[in-house]
Amino acid sequence: MKTRVEMLKEMGVSSTDAEQYIDDLELTLPKYGIANSKVRLAHFFSQVLHESGCMRYDMENLNYSAKALRAVFGKYFKTKRQAEGYARQPEKIANKVYANRMGNGAESSGDGWRYRGRGLIQLTGKNNYRTFAKWIGDDRIIDDPDLVASEYAVHSAVFYWDKNNLNRIADKDDVVRMTKRINGGTNGLAHRTELLTKAKGLLAMLDLKPARRTA
Repeated sequence: MKTRVEMLKEMGVSSTDAEQYIDDLELTLPKYGIANSKVRLAHFFSQVLHESGCMRYDMENLNYSAKALRAVFGKYFKTKRQAEGYARQPEKIANKVYANRMGNGAESSGDGWRYRGRGLIQLTGKNNYRTFAKWIGDDRIIDDPDLVASEYAVHSAVFYWDKNNLNRIADKDDVVRMTKRINGGTNGLAHRTELLTKAKGLLAMLDLKPARRTA
């Protein structure tokens, strides 16, 4: 446990955040085969740290300017005027861009905001929340989605990893394919690759012994 906290701190995670999540990491990573090899651990930590801002964020930040809305969600904001009508209104933005997909209702339903991204790998959309609730065995999540951030930030990331069989991609040491599976594209690839290289070096240096189980 100590060496993994040290590794996270070396990769830019604060002491507080490292200590906050270490118990759940120690519980879940061996259980789902992520701790079976150092290359799996390196890919897991590099992707999770990129997605969560080095574990600072467990909930999606949708406080976009009009310019950012057109850059990130151009499909939904085709004109500057339209984007300005939503700028700096996170709830309104979420309800628009996540409406009528991923199991969410219409924009007026509020599902986009209710089931916005949470956890260390952003769990998004009512269908994914429902599937995760079944996976973790906690039906409260549908009515209280904030639990994904407050209690299950690590578990939801491991759920996504397990559901998408990402251990197999990690075993091939393919950071581009891994990034596409998590991000849908190659956004942040340079930073993810940098974190991966650092994680590999730290795992070797810290002599963190992986679990012997196979998956």
